[in-house]
Amino acid sequence: MTDDNEYFQEVIQAHEAIERWFAVAEEQDALDRLLTRFSPAFCMVSPLGRVLDFEALSGLFRMAGGKKTGFNIALSELRMIALHERGATVSYREQQTDASGLHTDRRSTVVFEKSVCGRVVWRYLHETFCSA
Repeated sequence: MTDDNEYFQEVIQAHEAIERWFAVAEEQDALDRLLTRFSPAFCMVSPLGRVLDFEALSGLFRMAGGKKTGFNIALSELRMIALHERGATVSYREQQTDASGLHTDRRSTVVFEKSVCGRVVWRYLHETFCSA
């Protein structure tokens, strides 16, 4: 697997886990596995400009687990912005829908860190809503 595919696969697999967590009531160990994808120093800027650290993200996941019936995430437009020895920066488009008919469309940029042992974690995420 090339380096960019490794990072693209992490975007895809993380969103599959997030989609399941939000849509289906799962056990605590599913949340624990999901959270290991994120650095303890993780920081995110939400589409509305709210800044979330790792603890806030954990709380958001805990609160929303299994509560979004029919939740679906569609990813597209994955692009490598920067690739280096210690990580990568990737952009992608994310469309979310749920059973209530709610639909959001956002562009996201993620900064990944890669540990010495090769583990990839989410370090920074910035999301912006796409206008209609």
